[in-house]
Amino acid sequence: MFPTPIQKSARWAQIGYKLLLPVALVLWLLPLIGVAVTSVRPAGDLAAGNYFGIPSSFAGVENYTAVFQNSPIGWYILNSFKVTIPTVIGAVALSCLTGFALAVYNFRANLLLFFMFIAGNFIPFQILMVPVRDMTLKAGMYDTTLGLVLFHVAFQTGFCTLFMRNFIKGLPFALIEAARVEGVSEWKIFTRIVLPLMRPAIAALSVLVFTFIWNDYFWATVLVQGQHAMPVTAGLYALNGQWVAAWHLVSAGSIIAALPPVLMFFLMQRHFIAGLTLGATKG
Repeated sequence: MFPTPIQKSARWAQIGYKLLLPVALVLWLLPLIGVAVTSVRPAGDLAAGNYFGIPSSFAGVENYTAVFQNSPIGWYILNSFKVTIPTVIGAVALSCLTGFALAVYNFRANLLLFFMFIAGNFIPFQILMVPVRDMTLKAGMYDTTLGLVLFHVAFQTGFCTLFMRNFIKGLPFALIEAARVEGVSEWKIFTRIVLPLMRPAIAALSVLVFTFIWNDYFWATVLVQGQHAMPVTAGLYALNGQWVAAWHLVSAGSIIAALPPVLMFFLMQRHFIAGLTLGATKG
């Protein structure tokens, strides 16, 4: 039923695994390596057509300095934090409540509500572009940070509810029953018993949602136009020149924009892995 561990596989399979794994790793990292090399390449190399060769000189300091001089990337990064952090807090908080309700209480419309929460995950988000844009215009929230945050919270809550509901389903229900026998209120059961047990899942989900929202480009360009609320993913376009694409600056800006989610993942790595693997070995 499960794949055979590589240590127990045939000799030829182990040799092929050891040979193909580095190749697959290089192929997977190739786009990132290309962006990193381009970010330290001088503009003259790109003008001369040297896109994939060794840089003629190291221009990393000049390129990364020019990113901050030629664009308000610092403001764009601040805007990304203004959108991402409230979205993570809102989506995770709502999903903790909805996941608890759907996992603990058995009522007639339980499955129907659960399916309604996750149904949005199966709809291509491009289809929602026109109605969501019109709705934000009519609500007066177009080109605002609040409008982008509310949309992301609404859109991410479905996936987060699926994650939290399944996680809470794996917790020992005897703890909740024992608390009810002792006369503990439902709110205290949630806050004092269930919520502390959900910390690994909350950490894992926070990392996922943070990465999703920080890297969003589509909705950042659909719902925001002005620099006052534009996140860094959409703001990187400002690094291009009027007539010539400054790919060395765009690459440097992309590396800078990718640092916050990477740092967050490494800081939360232990909790992230624990949240994803908890319950994986239960019978």
